[in-house]
Amino acid sequence: MSQLKSKGYAIYDYMDALEYEGIKTDYKVLLDYFEDLPVDDYAPELNRYRRYSRALVLPTSKSLEWLPNVERDGNEYAAYFQGKFNPEHPGSYREFHAIDPHILENELLNKIIMADYEETFWGEEDQIMPIHVGVHFVKLEVEKEGDRAVSSPDCLHQDGEPFTFAHLIERRNVKGGLNAIGVPSVGGKQPEEVADEDLHEVFKLNRPLESYGVEDSSVSHYVGPVMKGGAEGRAVRSVILIDYQLTVVADVGDE
Repeated sequence: MSQLKSKGYAIYDYMDALEYEGIKTDYKVLLDYFEDLPVDDYAPELNRYRRYSRALVLPTSKSLEWLPNVERDGNEYAAYFQGKFNPEHPGSYREFHAIDPHILENELLNKIIMADYEETFWGEEDQIMPIHVGVHFVKLEVEKEGDRAVSSPDCLHQDGEPFTFAHLIERRNVKGGLNAIGVPSVGGKQPEEVADEDLHEVFKLNRPLESYGVEDSSVSHYVGPVMKGGAEGRAVRSVILIDYQLTVVADVGDE
């Protein structure tokens, strides 16, 4: 049984696990793409930058299909809904700048998405419909001493999607940015407010493609704010977040 299934979370090293000819070149393309991410329009003051796109995994063929975006004022956007699970944006749809097509074709990104999918587990009846995939590129970046870059939400939380995975792209001159995994009941709290027995693990992603995944109903999770370390230059923490959820079929009922 996988750790994700037995413990509710698992930690991975995808640079090693996904090794193939060309992986470092594909990784460099992703790394460079993070340099020019647009600011998160929903929190421009929090030093957070992001793009987002949506896809489907077809369980029978194990194929990946990217979904179309919406166009507004000449820019491509993808819509995201997290229901009640993000206390900073409860019950609201958000639209993020979409990931560019040439990045969606990146072999490493596609391998990561499918490797994550292979870690997920579903009932047999759930796999008659496509699995929805949300892909977030998120960068926390700080230029000035004393400033912070903050993830959303800034507390232990659950996402609402059955599975979420995080993959480190870069960590440079960063103080903070710790990850924590806790029991579900500590959602809404900071790790330091939680009893030791209610925290499964506190850790830090350091190397490219160090990763973790959570089964949402079993745990809560958190990443702390990013601040400048002791070196010259910006503090940067870039990750790819990938979530998976079922196609929901509406219960029409009797008329």
